[in-house]
Amino acid sequence: MFEVENEVKVKIKAELGAESWELRAGSWELSGAKRKFTTKVQINKKQRTHKMPRIVIYFLLLATLGGCGIYSFTGASIPPQAETVSVSHFPNDAPLIQPTLSQRFTEGLQDIFLQQTNLRMVEGVGHLHLEGSITGYRTEPIAITGDDRAAMNRLTITVRVTFINEFDPEMEFERNFSRYYDYDSNLSLAQIEDEAIDLLTKELAEDIFNQAVVNW
Repeated sequence: MFEVENEVKVKIKAELGAESWELRAGSWELSGAKRKFTTKVQINKKQRTHKMPRIVIYFLLLATLGGCGIYSFTGASIPPQAETVSVSHFPNDAPLIQPTLSQRFTEGLQDIFLQQTNLRMVEGVGHLHLEGSITGYRTEPIAITGDDRAAMNRLTITVRVTFINEFDPEMEFERNFSRYYDYDSNLSLAQIEDEAIDLLTKELAEDIFNQAVVNW
């Protein structure tokens, strides 16, 4: 029998023969915290699969249980009691103001939690909560050539983020996240800005998500 514990951990029980793992034909009952179901596994008459690694059985089971609970294949580790997440609006407090950056970043951070977890987005303060501000938006020359001219420019976005975890305070943090985009100095900021913002906000959202709930 296979059991899903706390919707995340998987416990595997199998019989170990003298030289190999032995899987018996029939139905394996898979039970989750939110729902129960059964799935049948077809086993040929030759029941022995020699030296089947434990890890193979583990990942085959995860493929079946991918939609169960809050676990996701990103490796997100979320307290089983958590059902909601909230992301406050991130105002742009950088000296150089980009009019659309605040909304695009906030929506990008909300999207990654909606797409990669089963948490419900709420107004106010959820079981997991993120807030902060955009503190840096600047462009500067890099890769100076022999005639003291910049061959490349760099656009950098920095955000200050506070993360609150109602059920696991040890995971909470308050820190800066930065990402940059290099571009040819022959191009103006206006020419690359839209593409750069899309890329940088996506990368920042991934960094914050990983820090908050993956913690590899």
